[in-house]
Amino acid sequence: MKIITDVVSDILICAVDKTFNNTIDHSDITIQFTKEINLGHFQTNIALISSKKLSKNPKEIATQIVSNIEIGEIISKAEIAGPGFINFTLNSNWLYSYLHKFNPLEWNYDLEIEKGTTVIDYSSPNIAKRMHIAHLRSTIIGESIKRMYKFMKREVIADNHLGDWGTQFGKLIVGYNNWLDKDAYQTDPLAELERIYVKFEQESAENESLLPEARTELKKLQDGDPVNTNLWKEFVNTSIAEYNKLYNRLGVEFDTYWGESYYEDSMPSVIEELINKNIAKESQGALIVEFDESEHLHPCLIRKSDGATLYATSDLACIKKKMETYNLNKLIYVTDDRQSDHFKQFFKVSEMLGWSVNNIHVTFGLMKFADSHFSSRKGNVIRLETLLDEAESRALKIVEEKNPDLSDSEKREIARVVGIGAVKYSDLSQNRSSTIIFDWDKNLSFDGNTSPYLQYVYARIQSILRKADYKFNDQESSLEYESEIEQKLILQLTKFHSIIVKAAETCKPNVIADYVFELAQMFNTFYNAINIIKSEDQQKVSRLILIDKIAMTIKSGLNLLGIEVLDRM
Repeated sequence: MKIITDVVSDILICAVDKTFNNTIDHSDITIQFTKEINLGHFQTNIALISSKKLSKNPKEIATQIVSNIEIGEIISKAEIAGPGFINFTLNSNWLYSYLHKFNPLEWNYDLEIEKGTTVIDYSSPNIAKRMHIAHLRSTIIGESIKRMYKFMKREVIADNHLGDWGTQFGKLIVGYNNWLDKDAYQTDPLAELERIYVKFEQESAENESLLPEARTELKKLQDGDPVNTNLWKEFVNTSIAEYNKLYNRLGVEFDTYWGESYYEDSMPSVIEELINKNIAKESQGALIVEFDESEHLHPCLIRKSDGATLYATSDLACIKKKMETYNLNKLIYVTDDRQSDHFKQFFKVSEMLGWSVNNIHVTFGLMKFADSHFSSRKGNVIRLETLLDEAESRALKIVEEKNPDLSDSEKREIARVVGIGAVKYSDLSQNRSSTIIFDWDKNLSFDGNTSPYLQYVYARIQSILRKADYKFNDQESSLEYESEIEQKLILQLTKFHSIIVKAAETCKPNVIADYVFELAQMFNTFYNAINIIKSEDQQKVSRLILIDKIAMTIKSGLNLLGIEVLDRM
């Protein structure tokens, strides 16, 4: 099946080509869903945007195009509206047939649109430190974008760019050798590594010999000393193992964990290329790249006067390495908006080097808590694990109030799905550029634009289908939909794949969340107005097919946000 907008676009393109002998650029020919169903199903403004080029009145152009629209099996009516818009109404039988074949899980569309590999860089915690809530947004936004691309059959790599190199490892090695509590390390390795790092900072303020010792240990690591290298590998592997526990809870998976250390060997060649191409120049012993004034960017520091490289050097090496590894099409970085200038700088340097990569910085705002009880207590950072535990705990209390007769295992599973889903949806349902105000009562509510509300709508539909002993029949063909709300629901379903394209192009998961919420609201209007189970014969079958498609679409949309559903709640 083609996306329904593509079906109508093909008919429109045929009519425009026939009318104007292929002189209109196809990229100008677009259609969109109408806002009101009584106006038709789709609308195009091609007559308006072609008016200047053709030196004709838009209504005259629209009249000519409409005369060449093929009316019949797919389009039942094409009308001119306003100053030159063209509205299309679909043939009801064809639309119902489309609905019957519609499967939100399928993607059979043009795979030639975007060739090559897209690498999405997200989450990126620092080794030997526990993850905190600041990692949440990058992790779940990046995961949702990855899921969209995979759904669209694009070649995509999810990369976790770990902070696994730098001066902190010299300090950690000294701390490990001097103050490690082995029992605590076995119980909670990252907490113990954090403790010895903090202890180093405290002790080095009193003991001046510790910093030179840390620099010595770091140099040994950089030179490949086997003891320090093994310790460093242990820190990395232990950290990843602990991170994966949280990623598993969040339903997040990565293809690669290429940290900063992975690009160390590539940095000298990047620096050499910058010098050879006269892009970088020395300034007070350092190596910098200056930009044209029109760019409004500060100089990009590539190498400090002491020879040390910086994040920009590493990120340029990252691009170079990925260009060498993949047939690279696009690099998407998901970080908070405070890093915008850094990304603008090294993106521009990449462009100056002539590297043909589409670099995209997906930014997001901060997260704040409406509940002062869960704000950063005494200045301490809120651990991500603590947030997820709190979500499941609060959800469990709600489940116990609503369904006290369930078994403990059922209650805990519902609490897990509802709690984690609420945390994710509270973020992903909002414009990622905004500051998120996290409110427990709102996010865990079964009313309004929340994950529990959507999960409950899905479960309600499953309950109806069970009561009706519904089984989908591939051969069913005679469908009946008389009410306006049914017509609106059918059209809403047909938008699904177009919505995914829009969300992926803009890297905005909230586009999907908005769509699913609107679909769920429309279903509830339908459910409250019509007794589906007591409908007559073919009308009942038609309605069961419709709500089955709605449930499948809600589930698919939430899955793209990394949110699970339950058949019973």
